[in-house]
Amino acid sequence: MEEAVQWAANVMDHKTGIEKKAQEEERAGKCEILDLSGGENITELCKRKKKIKKACSPQAFVENPVVRLEDTAEFMNAAGQGKLNVIFKYLADGGNPNVHDELKRTALHRASLEGHTAVVQMLLEKGADINFKDQLGSRAIHWACRGGSLEVVKALKSHGADLNVRDKLYSTPLHVATRTGHTAIVEYLLSCCAKINSRDREGDTALHDAVRLNRYKIVKLLVVAGADTKIKNHEGVTALQQVKQWQFDIMETMQRLEKLREVGLVAPENTSRERSE
Repeated sequence: MEEAVQWAANVMDHKTGIEKKAQEEERAGKCEILDLSGGENITELCKRKKKIKKACSPQAFVENPVVRLEDTAEFMNAAGQGKLNVIFKYLADGGNPNVHDELKRTALHRASLEGHTAVVQMLLEKGADINFKDQLGSRAIHWACRGGSLEVVKALKSHGADLNVRDKLYSTPLHVATRTGHTAIVEYLLSCCAKINSRDREGDTALHDAVRLNRYKIVKLLVVAGADTKIKNHEGVTALQQVKQWQFDIMETMQRLEKLREVGLVAPENTSRERSE
């Protein structure tokens, strides 16, 4: 009986020793413990100690910074606001320059629209995709033409932007600049030999758009640059015929107003003028 008790006690002592050793290794971070009882050379022990110290250094466990969702949102907002310091930090921390919102608009799209040339330059230098398409197929060059910044357009052009690229509506940058009335950009695109007679999904050229929206200066630029006035859109109408149609519609409207005025359904012209004064 006493032998059995002694055997059990020895087993428990052995298990306890194992557990203590495991705990010591865990507290030491699994780093090797120098054993000086073996009579090893002091120089060798010092070398081993340095290696162990280096292996157990906290620097060995430093992880790469993680880009958080709120950082991405701040980055996107900064692109539209021209905050270079925020853009730089996000990209330096390993952030994706081509991250986009629910409409697939990237930071480059936003910066191009708002005219932040320095941000555009930084994004392109850090790997932003100049041909990234948003949900409507618009590239950064479309957004730059929409925003009206000639400097941004030039920056995108210098990085290889296609001045004749089309979106899902087949609109080119020249279409966009014409519709938004940015004469300087239209002039620049024409000087860069952008295709002047490209047609959108409705068959309209930039000249069709300029006439319809009464962009007189742009009409003049397009005609002087050689725009084809005989091209018909899908309705079979040329830009010149749009002018006539526009004039006819105005004349017809004025005639109808005059008839209504004669029967007393519209106030007389003098009365209307007096009220407006």
